[in-house]
Amino acid sequence: MSEITLKEAQDFYDNSFAPWIKAMDISFVSMGKDGAVLRIPASPDLNRLGGMICGQAIMALADTAMVFATAANAGGFVPMTSVNMATTFLRPAEGAELFADARIIKSGRRLVYGEVNLHMGDTEKPVAHVTTSVMLL
Repeated sequence: MSEITLKEAQDFYDNSFAPWIKAMDISFVSMGKDGAVLRIPASPDLNRLGGMICGQAIMALADTAMVFATAANAGGFVPMTSVNMATTFLRPAEGAELFADARIIKSGRRLVYGEVNLHMGDTEKPVAHVTTSVMLL
């Protein structure tokens, strides 16, 4: 099983994701067989009233991060679909870039279970916590 490089991840993202996801300006911080770290810059385009990053953008970043964590765990990009996603918002996300640290907790033949911790750069002050299941097709 080979590891996915940052360039391979970026190429897959550029060629496979919907334009509205790419408009979030997601970038890759790291990729490893046990997870992936993605980020989005602070942008008024993602903010809701009051300057906070909207929940929809936070969840889209988490789901996208889990796609790459799952691919890294599988050793490559394979057909998959999200099955479940439970998000707990812990504090407002505002004024800085947002990071999504996705990691695999359990990987079966067809079902992958993981978590995504979202933060503004300080992992000790999470913005949201997501648990999710992905089915390999």
